[in-house]
Amino acid sequence: MEPDGQLVYDPRTRRVGEYRGKVGPYAMLRPVGGGLEWEADPAVLRPATQAERIGAQVKAANRRAKRRM
Repeated sequence: MEPDGQLVYDPRTRRVGEYRGKVGPYAMLRPVGGGLEWEADPAVLRPATQAERIGAQVKAANRRAKRRM
C-alpha cells in the first residue's frame, strides 16, 4: 500500500497521480494540481520517477496558467 499523497505512475492510463487511498479493490488517484480522481489497479502502480513527477507538475502549472488568461 502506498502512503497517501505519494505520486505514483498508472501505466494503464499513462498518468501520474497522487495516491489518495483504496476503495474496495481499487487505488484512488488524483491528478497533480487537482481534478477528478480515477480508479487504478494497485498491483500495477509504481512510484513516479523524478522525470514523471516534474512532467506532471509542469502540466498542472500550465493548466493553472491557462485558466488565468
